[in-house]
Amino acid sequence: MAGCIAVAGLTAAASGPMLRRRWISAMPLVPLLVDRIQRHPKRVVFPEGADPRVLQAARQWVTRRMGAPVLLGERALIKETAARLDLNLQGMRLIDPARSEDAPRFAARLAELRRTKGLSLAEAREAVRDANTYATLMLAEGQADALVSGATVSASSALRPLFQVIPRLEHVQTASSLMILEFEEKAVGTDGVLFLADCGVIPEPTAEQLADIAVSTAMIARHLTDATPRVAMLSWSSKSDHPHPAVAKVRLATELARAKARAAALPMEIDGEMQADAALDAVVASTKRLSDPVAGRANVLIFPDLNAGNIAFKLVQALAGGNAYGQILTGLSRPAAEISRGASAHDVFGAAAVVACQAIDRRLLHGNA
Repeated sequence: MAGCIAVAGLTAAASGPMLRRRWISAMPLVPLLVDRIQRHPKRVVFPEGADPRVLQAARQWVTRRMGAPVLLGERALIKETAARLDLNLQGMRLIDPARSEDAPRFAARLAELRRTKGLSLAEAREAVRDANTYATLMLAEGQADALVSGATVSASSALRPLFQVIPRLEHVQTASSLMILEFEEKAVGTDGVLFLADCGVIPEPTAEQLADIAVSTAMIARHLTDATPRVAMLSWSSKSDHPHPAVAKVRLATELARAKARAAALPMEIDGEMQADAALDAVVASTKRLSDPVAGRANVLIFPDLNAGNIAFKLVQALAGGNAYGQILTGLSRPAAEISRGASAHDVFGAAAVVACQAIDRRLLHGNA
């Protein structure tokens, strides 16, 4: 494949569809993030530590000197899988939640956090045996800098502990998710990178929730790229006076998102309602007489509902061949990703790189301090 490179060590070290060979174009995002993490190494916890894709990604994390991966699960099973892959576990931390010395303290904290929901200490002790719950408490306690889950469990199983334990950001009430798409065409988004939300959490967000999603997604986009977020609130109309409730919701969400950004002094451009082609194509935007800073130059796309967001990113990924990283959770005070059960080792590594960079102060991340 001309102009493309394989990600070293993330090609199929074992057979099977989940370890398919993956190629990426010589695009800037992941190599850029890797370089920054090497300067500020981070601990990423993986609840599914025995999964071959997770082990491959963790091996690359160590090989590239990006920090210490934390693998949860039965030690014997993790070692057995690593041996089958001929993979060295040196530099990785292995923890079995069922036998951890931190389990009693984690259980006490969980019981306190969920006391108003009726969770007893005995129930909390049982809960922390679950790797996703244990990993979330490691994140909450500062024993890990970021979390990547979802390789072998349903989205609800991966997300539930995070939403129950990790607090929201100060100015955001809604937890949601985003996908990062990366293309060889640099004119798209920020040097070929687009941020899409919400693609995995809230089926039918209200205008208030859409505003939260827009602001929190823009914050992550700025953190990772150091570029001003240009947020397009998408609809099937552009700057119309159409009275349909779906259009009115996006219109209201646009105003609410602008107000939130101003109140929090967050530098970003937000506009809508706007059709997707007008958001991304300057010629189309001009034809439709849209001249604001977002039209034709958007790097953040906010969809009106989960149907639109999820279908859009999967279509683009399948047909346009771009790399996709996520779901990256937004609105939470600690960085985490909920990846697909169909993810490759490359996808796991990419998601881990994104959330690890979220854990680095933005001034350090971009050399401004």
